[in-house]
Amino acid sequence: MIRAIIASLLISLLLAAGSTAQTFYGTTDWKVFRQGRDREFRDKEKTPLSEADLASFTGLSYFAVDRSYRVQARFERTADEKFFLMPTSSTVLKKFVKYGALTFRLSGTEHKLSVYQGDPDIRAKFPEYADLLFIPFRDLTSGDTTYGVGRYIDIRMPKGNIVILDFNLAYNPNCAYGTDKYSCPIPPKENHLKAEIRAGEKKF
Repeated sequence: MIRAIIASLLISLLLAAGSTAQTFYGTTDWKVFRQGRDREFRDKEKTPLSEADLASFTGLSYFAVDRSYRVQARFERTADEKFFLMPTSSTVLKKFVKYGALTFRLSGTEHKLSVYQGDPDIRAKFPEYADLLFIPFRDLTSGDTTYGVGRYIDIRMPKGNIVILDFNLAYNPNCAYGTDKYSCPIPPKENHLKAEIRAGEKKF
C-alpha cells in the first residue's frame, strides 16, 4: 500500500515537472503564443519590463494577424557547419551553428532566411527549448514600426523539407524593453530581408 502511494506521488511529480517544462515558443498557434508572451511579461520573475512599465502593462502590441505572412517554406539542411559566436547587444558572444535555410515567397518575391541552433550546453540546461531552431531577422519595418535591431521567430526542428513560417509569431528580443541586463543576438546580415514584414510584434 505504501509503495503504491509513493509510486503515485512520483508519477504526479513527474507529470508536474513535465507540464512546467512546456513552452509556447515554437508553437504555430498565434493565439497561444500571444497569450503566453503576455503571461510571461506579467510574471515579475520573467518580465524584461521595468517596474514602472510593468505596473501599466496591458499587453504587447501586434499587427493584426495577416495570413499572407504565414507561408510554406522549403527547408534545406546545411551540412558541415561549425559553431560560431554571434554578436549580441552586449559584449557577450553567443554560440550558434547554422542548421539550415528556409526559402519562401512573399508577394511574389523569393526570400531566404538562415536558421540557427543554439549552444548544446544551453539546450541541455533548458530541455523545453532543445528542439527549437532560432530565426533572427531584420526587415524594412525595423526601426520604424518594429524594433530597430530586428525580431525573432522560433520553429520546431523540421521533420521534412516543408516548414510553416509564420511571421505573425515574430517577437522582439528582451533588449527591446529598455533593459541592459540581457545579451540579445543581433540578426546576421544574411537574414536582412528586403521586404516589409508587417506582422508580429510591434515596437514597444
